[in-house]
Amino acid sequence: MTAPAPIRAEARHVPEVRREKGQREVFCGLTGIVWLHRKMPDAFFLVVGSRTCAHLLQSAAGVMIFAEPRFATAIIEERDLAGMADLDAELDRVVGRLLARRPEIRTLFLVGSCPSEVIKLDLPRAARRLADGRPEVRILSYSGSGIETTFTEGEDACLAALVPTAPALPPGDAPELMIVGALPDIVEDQFARMFAELGLGRVRFFPGRSASSLPGIGPSTRFLLAQPFLGETARLLEDRGAVRLAAPFPFGAEGTTAWLHAAATAFGVDEMHFRQVIAPGRERAKRAIERHRALLGGKRIFFLPDSQLEVPLARFLATECGMAPVEVCTPYLHARNLAEELALLPEGTPITEGQDVDLQLDRVRAERPDLTVCGLGLANPLEAEGLATKWAIELVFTPIHGFEQAGDLAELFARPLRRRDLLRV
Repeated sequence: MTAPAPIRAEARHVPEVRREKGQREVFCGLTGIVWLHRKMPDAFFLVVGSRTCAHLLQSAAGVMIFAEPRFATAIIEERDLAGMADLDAELDRVVGRLLARRPEIRTLFLVGSCPSEVIKLDLPRAARRLADGRPEVRILSYSGSGIETTFTEGEDACLAALVPTAPALPPGDAPELMIVGALPDIVEDQFARMFAELGLGRVRFFPGRSASSLPGIGPSTRFLLAQPFLGETARLLEDRGAVRLAAPFPFGAEGTTAWLHAAATAFGVDEMHFRQVIAPGRERAKRAIERHRALLGGKRIFFLPDSQLEVPLARFLATECGMAPVEVCTPYLHARNLAEELALLPEGTPITEGQDVDLQLDRVRAERPDLTVCGLGLANPLEAEGLATKWAIELVFTPIHGFEQAGDLAELFARPLRRRDLLRV
């Protein structure tokens, strides 16, 4: 069985982008710790922040009181904010106690927060100071502050902090493929098997399952972004000579086909062999999506900005599920990384970068879409007004990449519509 040619973006209309500034309703970048600490079991994330930061992470991660997770919060107290304490000395004491108690830590991230940004605590300098005399542990820093980052930008900042520490590939090395972006282990395993069947033997994942073992980076590195929100990480990789492979993101049957095809083309995989390898998975994905198309087809959907997954998900829902995007809002738009996705959206789809929450809610109420994808803080008020909603955060915590998850991805959007219909009955 052979598969049709993968979707291509060149001939499609590229929509104009509206930009808005105003009040935002999004999680801060600290939230990324919830999935990053699971992905890298030899890493520890120490947030330098307030009790509010600690409560956010405990609630989001659902950590039991007797569990010993791989993240914690160094609490900034009132006396710290008032300048009555030596914060460097206090941070040194906390880190010393942590590393003595948890000697298995190989990478320690000092994560900035709103309070640490407000008092101008220099965490990069603190990380360099704390690393002196500790060769057994790598100490890095990045900002997860809600002042500077939104939701998924925490992952971008974390991976960007890792890029300079990765080893350099020697000049003239054979080309190597790197998949960039945190993926659930089951999805990573599926992609690894698929690349092996295609004949790509040198494939690394960044981040992998060990923060202390990073792939080499250099001019022979070819990388595919698995997540659309990794703008700074991609820039730093290219600064080190790596080459980004332009492609739509691996959501749905067609998106995954095009994503895999970009790698296959770059590494000279025979076209017939490519089609034969991906055909079974692609057909399974199409059949799984088709089960939800009757409910999703023709339904109007509005994306409020939250995770930066909005554009590729709107493309998936429009081209593979038959939904009609009313408006696609995203916190930040990495136009270069999303060029292939933007070109595949239905012509005339309104795209908005940034947020003025009141104006966007006015448009939601005026359009009354069948489904609104939004953050937790906006979902209940919209539901109270009779509008069906989908929590954007669930799209980050659920495996949705690749052929095997395509049906589950469609189901995530079908479920609230099904629930609405049952409530009406």
